Amino acid sequence: MSQRTCLSIILAAGEGTRMKSAIPKVLHKIAGLPMVAHVVRAAETAGAGNLALVIGHGADQMREAAAKFAPKAETFVQEKRLGTAHAVLAARAAIERGHDDILVMFGDTPLIDPGALTVARLKLAEGAAVVVIGFRTDSPTGYGRLIEKGGKLIAIREEKDASAEERAYLLQWRADGDCRQARTGVAGYCRQCQHQG
Repeated sequence: MSQRTCLSIILAAGEGTRMKSAIPKVLHKIAGLPMVAHVVRAAETAGAGNLALVIGHGADQMREAAAKFAPKAETFVQEKRLGTAHAVLAARAAIERGHDDILVMFGDTPLIDPGALTVARLKLAEGAAVVVIGFRTDSPTGYGRLIEKGGKLIAIREEKDASAEERAYLLQWRADGDCRQARTGVAGYCRQCQHQG
C-alpha cells in the first residue's frame, strides 16, 4: 500500500450555525488545535500524500489557519452549499490528478482514528472500489444510515430520507446477515477499480 498515492479531501465549508459563532465551525479548538487540524493529522498518519481542503464560510480565515497546520494542503472554495457530492467536486482539479486512493472526510470529526483510515486504504488496495466507515449505536438519531445485505453496502440513507423502519432499526447484526449502521461521513474510493457486481 505504501506505493499507492492518496488524496484526502477534507470537507470544511460548513458555517456551524448551531455553534452560534462567527468562527468557521472547523476552526473551533479542541485540545488546543482547530478540530480540522486533528482530521488533517489523522489523514497524514494514514498516508495521505496530498490534502485538499474544501472551504466556504470564512474562506480567508480558513486559508490563514490552514497555512499553519496544513501548509502543503490545497484549498478549494465551495461557493454554494449543495450537498456532500457538490463539496467533493469543488476539489475536482485535485481529483483529476489521478491518485490511486481518494479519502473523503468531514472536517468536523476530530476524533477520527488514523487506524480506521489506514484500514480503509488497505481495503482499497485489496480491490474494493468504495469503502465507507460506519459505527453501531443504540442512539442513531441525527446520523445517516449504512444499510448492508450479506456483507455488502446496498444503501446510504440520510436520516431525513430514511423510512420509519430504517430510522427505528437498532444497529446490530441480524440473523440473516443484514446490518444497519450509522455513517461517519468518511469514505474511500479507488480510482482504478471497476465495480464488480
